[in-house]
Amino acid sequence: MFETIKKLAGSFGVSGSEEQIREVIKNEIDGKVDEIKVDALGNLIAVKKGSGKKIMVAAHMDEIGVMATYIDEKGFIRFSNVGWVWQYFALGQRVMFKNGTAGAVFYEQKLKEIKDLKLSNMYIDIGAKSREETEKKVKIGDTACFVGDTVLAGNMVMSKALDDRGGCAVLVKTIQEMPDTDNEIYFVFTVQEELGLRGAKTSAFGIMPDIAIAIDVTDTGDTPECELMEVKCGGGPAIKIKDRSFIAHPEVRRLIENSAKEIGIPYQFEIMEQGGTDAGAIHVTGGGVPSGVISIPCRYVHSPVEMADITDIENCVKLLRQCLKGY
Repeated sequence: MFETIKKLAGSFGVSGSEEQIREVIKNEIDGKVDEIKVDALGNLIAVKKGSGKKIMVAAHMDEIGVMATYIDEKGFIRFSNVGWVWQYFALGQRVMFKNGTAGAVFYEQKLKEIKDLKLSNMYIDIGAKSREETEKKVKIGDTACFVGDTVLAGNMVMSKALDDRGGCAVLVKTIQEMPDTDNEIYFVFTVQEELGLRGAKTSAFGIMPDIAIAIDVTDTGDTPECELMEVKCGGGPAIKIKDRSFIAHPEVRRLIENSAKEIGIPYQFEIMEQGGTDAGAIHVTGGGVPSGVISIPCRYVHSPVEMADITDIENCVKLLRQCLKGY
């Protein structure tokens, strides 16, 4: 599992520029399903055909990042966010553009108080001496991801983009260990989730499944002086009850909970006050799609050092396989 996560998390895939990560995933699942296709928006859809119920399983391929908006005469790059980027997480970090150009994120020296830090008074330094030199490597509109190697710290995976390459790894492993079921399963690796669940919306409309399950990360309440929350790393997959975009359908929530009980894995319940997942778009598609979410407990979400317990991720695979068999 770790090697799969490392391969996926290390791939470039800022929202709107998911070509590289899509090819990596495609290579991992090639020959394991009946059909692989890419839709008009760029979602990767892997189909296991069957005569039973139509099930959609979604995990988003895209990651947060930054986009070059202006290059000054000395070659420094001003940027805007792609997805939710917190300025304090970005400060002092390395970024990498799609072509491999590396840069350092820092802020204007005239800033007197760190509390006044905004993305608008920060810049990217790629080591260039002039605008012309920078433009040979970076153009306006180019995107960059944050850099964070994938490593094991005890039982914890630490990496950039575990949101949601961890979920993508769960889908990849489930495909590679396909459960024995007559159900028709659509494994969808979605695009532009970080920009408003866009890929999930269009792919769900094209599939119109009987039910859907999204796999994503969720915040935890197990670090010092954090916001109170029941979810903790190592406590098992989290079954979402609600977030800002969605309330879990009772039927799908019961399916997930009963499946966890049937295979004897630990699980916990999640109520997230902020954010959402692909299920937020899927469940209101067409006449409505009963939907649920299996969440990977993850610390420091949207930072280059996201952390998740590898046992939780492995149990997400077991849980998803049981759900697909049991529905």
